[in-house]
Amino acid sequence: MKVLVIASNYGVWAEELQGPWDALRAAGHELTLATYLGQTPLPGVISMDPEFVDPMQKVKMNPPELLARVNQILDTGEWDHPIRTRDADMADHDALVIVGGAGSALDVAGSGLVHRLVLDAYKSGKTIGALCYAVGALALTRDPDNGMRSVIHGRHVTAHPHAWDFVEDLEYDVVRATADNPRLRLTTSGFVFPLQYMVEDAVGPQGSVASDPTTSRERPSVVYDPPFVTGLSVESAQAFGAKLVEVLERKPVSAHA
Repeated sequence: MKVLVIASNYGVWAEELQGPWDALRAAGHELTLATYLGQTPLPGVISMDPEFVDPMQKVKMNPPELLARVNQILDTGEWDHPIRTRDADMADHDALVIVGGAGSALDVAGSGLVHRLVLDAYKSGKTIGALCYAVGALALTRDPDNGMRSVIHGRHVTAHPHAWDFVEDLEYDVVRATADNPRLRLTTSGFVFPLQYMVEDAVGPQGSVASDPTTSRERPSVVYDPPFVTGLSVESAQAFGAKLVEVLERKPVSAHA
């Protein structure tokens, strides 16, 4: 199938793009990458640091073999030359996947361009995947045919736990910055918004939100409530990719796949 993958230009979390990217490619799907600026989605510095210990989870987050694979992707230009989000059209794709990282709160979750793609995919019954803070894009996409409620109203999804949010300075620094694709010189007090609470409001009393702060690589959290596949955070990136592959294998092949 043809899958549109949306990532941030202001600091994608390396594994959150690599996990679903590699899983979908290995399964034979044709991927089109889209970013707000149409520039390579560069990984945040901490997502490429083998010694980085998450301040809330107290564990090293970036396995060496994972970093080797991401460096290979960057060396070969596999993520180079994405299209701009504004130029993407869900009519050209069979599924939509949105990935996270700190930057996704800035140019993905609240983007009307992304919301348009989510709504188009939703209305046409296409699989929609969202990982970590990218789930915010689902919460903020509103359905005009359902009283402007969120498209995930009444659904079962994941959300990055509020227990993992923090208020220490968060810098949007990236690896391999270039003159035309530089780091964003911005610091915020932790994450821009508390995703768990926003998603709980979006799904309403008939929905549910998996946001267990004991989630780990050994116990990843991915929820499938058609057409949505959602993953909790980076520790669930590989499981998120595997679930997308499983779900797409069940879908009938469209005219453009």
